[in-house]
Amino acid sequence: MRVLIGTEGPLEDLYAVPRLPWLRVNMVSTLDGAATGSDGRSGSINDPADREVFATLRRLADAVLVGAGTARAEGYRPADVPIVLVSRSAEVPESLRGADPGRVLMATVATSPGLAAARELLGAEHVLVCGQHRVDLPLLRGRLVALGHASLLAEGGPHLLRDLLDQGVADELCATVVPRVVGGDHPRIAAGPPVDVPLVLSTLLEQDGTLLGRWLITS
Repeated sequence: MRVLIGTEGPLEDLYAVPRLPWLRVNMVSTLDGAATGSDGRSGSINDPADREVFATLRRLADAVLVGAGTARAEGYRPADVPIVLVSRSAEVPESLRGADPGRVLMATVATSPGLAAARELLGAEHVLVCGQHRVDLPLLRGRLVALGHASLLAEGGPHLLRDLLDQGVADELCATVVPRVVGGDHPRIAAGPPVDVPLVLSTLLEQDGTLLGRWLITS
């Protein structure tokens, strides 16, 4: 990869976190702003450069946060680090059921209709109740750090990114822009009520027309 802005070095060094705890979000979009392809999945618009950075960020993470709907749509499976599902309904996607204990955690709310079922499936100690009616993301971050997960990676989807920004939980946004235009009616990388969050560009890489950036969140 060609470094346009930032310090030369291997990807692990270019994406090393500056301090702990740290929470970053990784997203991909097309040049016209689509966060998914025609099948409703981000996996249909990414490319080898994006997958290389994706794998690097996974290796650097202690745990991966993802909205349960995104995990379901993208076909998430157990990974080398715990997958933390964020869901008010507490419904565990089929592809993540049957994982070894502790490989899948559920972050949900006290009023969730699926709370009892999630506890039975994952084990009560792996279901984190964070709030009454909406998931309190600062509380979730603190609880994950207390469990030893200080380097956190969130992989969306767009509603989770918006909420992480809105609640002041994210430290960094890693965003890939692939050289494609798809048109149609697709979500952007952040979806929901408006937010306005200033970012500072830290690193910008390029490979075969794909741009991969690290933006630090200053507010």
